[in-house]
Amino acid sequence: MSSLLLQLAVLGVALAAAALILISFVAFITATKMPHLHQHEDEKFFLNARGQKETLPSIWDSPTKRLSVVVPSYNEEKRLPVMMDEALGYLEERQKQDPTFTYEVIVVDDGSKDQTSKVAFKYCQKYGSDKVRVITLVKNRGKGGAIRMGIFSSRGEKILMADADGATKFPDVEKLEKGLNDLQPWPEQMAIACGSRAHLEKESIAQRSYFRTLLMYGFHFLVWFLCVKGIRDTQCGFKLFTREAASRTFSSLHIERWAFDVELLYIAQFFKIPIAEIAVNWTEIEGSKLVPFWSWLQMGKDLLFIRLRYLTGAWRLEQTKKMN
Repeated sequence: MSSLLLQLAVLGVALAAAALILISFVAFITATKMPHLHQHEDEKFFLNARGQKETLPSIWDSPTKRLSVVVPSYNEEKRLPVMMDEALGYLEERQKQDPTFTYEVIVVDDGSKDQTSKVAFKYCQKYGSDKVRVITLVKNRGKGGAIRMGIFSSRGEKILMADADGATKFPDVEKLEKGLNDLQPWPEQMAIACGSRAHLEKESIAQRSYFRTLLMYGFHFLVWFLCVKGIRDTQCGFKLFTREAASRTFSSLHIERWAFDVELLYIAQFFKIPIAEIAVNWTEIEGSKLVPFWSWLQMGKDLLFIRLRYLTGAWRLEQTKKMN
C-alpha cells in the first residue's frame, strides 16, 4: 500500500512538472514582442479649442506642467462628465490658491463607439486646450495601451493616471503627492505612489458573494506569488508617477489590457523604483467593463504568463525606447 502511494505521489509530481514545462513552452512560443509604440498618423495630433490640429508633445521633451492627469476612456460618455467636473473643479481651485501650480488633463478615447470624444472635447472648449486635451485612438488598445498613449503625450513633472468613472475622490491626489515626496531621494528621479483600497477590504467582503471573495483572494495570492511583493492593491486605477518613472515603466510594458497594472509594478520592482502604497477614498461606480468570472480568469492567465515569459527570456526588460 505504501509503495502504491509512493508511486502515485511520484506520478503526480511528474505530471505537475510536465504540465509546468508545457505551459512554459506555450507561454514562450505565444509571447508577442513589445506592442508597437508608433502612433497612427491621426493619433499624433489633438484638436485645440478652435478645432484646429496641433502636434502632440512627447514624454521625452522637458516638462512644462507640474501635473498631467491621464484619463483612459472607453465608451464613457455617461460617467466621464462627473469625473471631469470634480477633477477640473479641484485643479482650478488649487491653481487659484497657488498660481505656480500648472496642470493638464488628457482624455484618451480608446476607440469608443459612443460620444466619449465629443463629451470630452466640450471641456477642451470650456477650459482651453492648454489644460484639457483629447486624444482619440483609431482602434481600441486596452486600458494599459490607452494610458501609455496619454503618458507619452504628457507634459507634466508628475503624471497621474485616473479612471474615468471617478471612483476615487480626486483631492486624494495630495495624499499620493505626499507619499511620493516621502520616498525621496528618488533614484534617477524615479518613484511611484499607488492609490490603495486594501483598507476597505473588510467592508467589500461583506458586500460580495463567497464566490467573488474567493476569486479576489485567489487573484491577490497569484499577484504576490508570481509577480509583485509588498503591494496589497495593484489594481486601483489611481497612480502617480514621476515623469522618469512613467517613461521607464510604460516603455517596457507588454500587456495592454486587464493585468497591465501588475506587469507595470513588476517592471518597477525589477528596476528598483521605490513604490508607496497610499490609502484613498473609493466608491464602486456602476458601469464597470469587468465581467467578474471571465475577467478574473483572463487576469489569472496573464499573471502566470507574465512570470513565465520573463523567466524563460521571451520578454526582457530593456532601457526606455522612444516612440516614432
